[in-house]
Amino acid sequence: MAGALAVVRAFVAQAGLGRDPAERLAIIVEEWVANVVEHGAPAAGSRIGLRLAWEGGLVRITMTDAGQAFDPRGATFEAPNLERGGGAGLELMRAWSRVAAYGRRAGRNRLVLEMPLG
Repeated sequence: MAGALAVVRAFVAQAGLGRDPAERLAIIVEEWVANVVEHGAPAAGSRIGLRLAWEGGLVRITMTDAGQAFDPRGATFEAPNLERGGGAGLELMRAWSRVAAYGRRAGRNRLVLEMPLG
């Protein structure tokens, strides 16, 4: 997780993003990585890839992982899990970004999100 957030901080500094979009970007990345680790069951030692790009008024977030196949476009959200204090991360991701692409190849998920800056 720390590595992914370091990538976000470096990108935010280079792109000069304001506080609100920077915080939304960090939460989106953090939630996705946490979900991959907690629910995706990736093989021990596998890596999560993260690439960020600023493209015409939006941030393009590309993440890859070796967890179980999971296309967030078809996932449903019933309610937060009050017992463990989680469950809303996917809804935050959907509120602040849109899925531009999802695919799975050679045992890896590839998710591309677009987060508008305006």
